[in-house]
Amino acid sequence: MAVKKIPQATSFSGIRILPLLLLLSITLTLASCSSSRPKMSAEEQVSVAYRNATELYQKKEYENAAASLEPQLFASRATPLEDDVLFLLAQSYYASKQYLLSSDMYDRLLQQVPSSPYREASRYMLAKSYEQLSPAYERDQEYTRRAIEAFSEYLAEYSLNDAASTARDLDTYSELLKIDPSRASYQRGYEAAKLAMARQDSVKYASAAIPVLHDKLGAATYSIATQYVKLKKYKAAAIYFENVVRNYGDTPWMKKAQSGLVEVQVKRGKWFDARRALDSYLQSYPEDLEEMKDLREEIMRNFSNS
Repeated sequence: MAVKKIPQATSFSGIRILPLLLLLSITLTLASCSSSRPKMSAEEQVSVAYRNATELYQKKEYENAAASLEPQLFASRATPLEDDVLFLLAQSYYASKQYLLSSDMYDRLLQQVPSSPYREASRYMLAKSYEQLSPAYERDQEYTRRAIEAFSEYLAEYSLNDAASTARDLDTYSELLKIDPSRASYQRGYEAAKLAMARQDSVKYASAAIPVLHDKLGAATYSIATQYVKLKKYKAAAIYFENVVRNYGDTPWMKKAQSGLVEVQVKRGKWFDARRALDSYLQSYPEDLEEMKDLREEIMRNFSNS
């Protein structure tokens, strides 16, 4: 009778070990490659982030551009890209209507890199950021005042040359560069004339913005005065009317403020002050003499009896 052979148990230990050895070998190889690859320096990381942000900005992905640059603010300090990072970040904030953040970045650039080639643009855009933050005249006017100051500083630093003269300079240096393109003085003259031409629009804008903002301050001050009249706080109202007369005489609020000042001084029974205010009003607006006749008589009568 044939004896059945009992099958030998198959050993799986070798099969289990081989994949583990293979996985370990791959892991060590990758780790070796990774450790042999040099790490980017902080400056290189800033450069990569700046290039990425520039591409995002050009695609009008302003918030993503800002997000790419924000982590590099510290690392970019005292590097050749410091002002590039600050300016692009400021521009990204402004384009995404984050004006408080943009104003902070433009101001930082002016403080940290005062000799930056972005200085002129940053001064102008700082003023525009404040202008965007300027609220309706009924609210606090801190940013309106900042905008006026910033536009004024920009105009003081970057005066506007005669447009026709600047255009002639640009044509002249352009022709001279055709004759001798390598001459440094021609190159500098051409770049200066080109910058002056580009400045025309921004200087005109700043010059036009200041009176509008100044008018808003006059409106805000006059509004406060009328609020005090409604509250029957006539002394406080007089102070604000006088403020309009003293500081905003070139705005449409001047006449209303002078008239209001006369009225509140009458309500206060301050006849000397009322007479003085009315005389000042009629000096400015003599055509209203007949209209103010009765009020003038009342003031003079009470002034005489006081």
